[in-house]
Amino acid sequence: MSTLLPLRPVRRSSPMAPPAADTVLKLAVLLQAGVTPDRAWEHLAETGDVAARTIRDRRLQGSPLPAAISGTGTGADAWREVGAAWEVATVAGAPLAPSLRGLAAALRDAQEAADEIRVALAEPTGTARLIGWLPLLGIGLGLLLGFDTIGTLTTHPVGIACLVGGGVLVLVARRWTTALARRARPPAGIPGLDGELLAIALSGGVSIERAIALVVAASGEPPAPATAGLLDLSRRAGVPAVELLRAAAALARHQARVEGRLRAAKLATRLLLPLGVCTLPAFLLLGVGPMFLSVLSSAAISL
Repeated sequence: MSTLLPLRPVRRSSPMAPPAADTVLKLAVLLQAGVTPDRAWEHLAETGDVAARTIRDRRLQGSPLPAAISGTGTGADAWREVGAAWEVATVAGAPLAPSLRGLAAALRDAQEAADEIRVALAEPTGTARLIGWLPLLGIGLGLLLGFDTIGTLTTHPVGIACLVGGGVLVLVARRWTTALARRARPPAGIPGLDGELLAIALSGGVSIERAIALVVAASGEPPAPATAGLLDLSRRAGVPAVELLRAAAALARHQARVEGRLRAAKLATRLLLPLGVCTLPAFLLLGVGPMFLSVLSSAAISL
């Protein structure tokens, strides 16, 4: 008689939130087709979009739409920027659908740049993490060769000094490597976001001073000096600032992508510093040193 094995419950993974750029682009299409903003968020929530569902729930709780967008928990940095753009567009009277299309393109460009940089950083950081285990492998190698590595490190006075020194060097190498990798990562946010927000405000027909005030109120930050210089150029030349701002924002994203690749390339060289200064000496102290002490102890006993 065959026995039935108890069935294990199948774990269902929580739905993944799509990138903010995809949700914003779908939202722009719905708004351009004439769907109201609240109804557009409901449509997106019904498709299983996690961020849209969160925004819809916050909206049903009475939260204003820009605040509901900014307070989304999935991809919080990106959604704060979407909320700021939404607030600027609605207050300035800018066309919402084209504004969101432009913002979606900026979000996608920034996300692609961040993904490229993350991939470029994966190889040097992974190699450094693997090499960081070298001192522990030295201890295991000594045990495989028949040396009492652990006993020497824990009982012999010189072995204890090697253990302490090697352990300190391993910790320093890990912290050093982590700090180098952290500096190589791109900063959060969209490069040139202030220019995108000002372009949205100016496309609503408001003055430059009013556009600056709206952007500061929505994002909490004044325009960058380079952006302020473009606005001054627009005033002096008597030309619309919208195209200047959007072109400068696209250039800022391109420069951020290039700088991120350069930082990733430099990281591979900089990671050699903790390797040579900390990891290799730790390997000598924890791996080679105990074996050498074991040989000396054995020779002294035989004599």
